[in-house]
Amino acid sequence: MPDCAKTKASQKGRQLRPAPLPRAAYGFERRLTTRWADNDAYGHLNNALYYSFFDTTITAYLISRGLLQSDAGPMIFVVANDCAYFRDFSFPEDVESALAVAEIGRRSVTWRIGLFGTGEDEPRAQGRFVHVCVDRETRRSCEWPQEWREAFEAIRLRDG
Repeated sequence: MPDCAKTKASQKGRQLRPAPLPRAAYGFERRLTTRWADNDAYGHLNNALYYSFFDTTITAYLISRGLLQSDAGPMIFVVANDCAYFRDFSFPEDVESALAVAEIGRRSVTWRIGLFGTGEDEPRAQGRFVHVCVDRETRRSCEWPQEWREAFEAIRLRDG
């Protein structure tokens, strides 16, 4: 980390960001493409785009399992998210996203998402998304249906 990025917290030994998880820790992968317009003034992908990649990866997994439907079944609401940046991407690089489930609650799920350069084992960025299951009619949190829980279990975070 460059000296200008160090803070009092990092100097006192507190962890400011999680350790990167290797590719082997994840259970689902998807290739994403970058566009020229994704670059910011510094020549790397704009930070907000990483969150879009996280959301796209989760959505692709749920669709692949036949779970995400816009007009039926439970809804999922994001209640928390964050991103740790390790190295940047820039156009025209492809991004290989990887997804795992870190925690399964009765009404929530915590996802981990890694963004990798092509063929790399260390992520360039790593995210966390927390979704809550919401009843479509009442708009209140509810328990995950069994088929959702099975989909979560299928990609549980592995020891890297």
